[in-house]
Amino acid sequence: MPTPFERFSRSLTRDNLWVYILTLLKEQDMYPYEIREKVRQKFGFLPGNVTAYMVLKKLEAGGYVRAVRRVKDHGPEKTYYEITEKGGKEIKNASRLYKEIGKKLF
Repeated sequence: MPTPFERFSRSLTRDNLWVYILTLLKEQDMYPYEIREKVRQKFGFLPGNVTAYMVLKKLEAGGYVRAVRRVKDHGPEKTYYEITEKGGKEIKNASRLYKEIGKKLF
């Protein structure tokens, strides 16, 4: 059985992967495999292979990101994701909430 801290950690990371994906896309457009690796590098956890794709598809369906087909560095065409204005607003709201909760808890 997971400890309270382990459940809390999961709820702030894997269960809310959309926050981390939108944060990364705010910095630059990325393709799904790249997003997964950047989450590991920057935030210290590795989402499942399928999980990142599922979250991206939900974000796309909600209008928070858009898929764009591109050729980069003379390689094959890939689907890159970019954040939309609507996605940017969601990240600002999430950031504000995290800060408010942090102030109240600590």
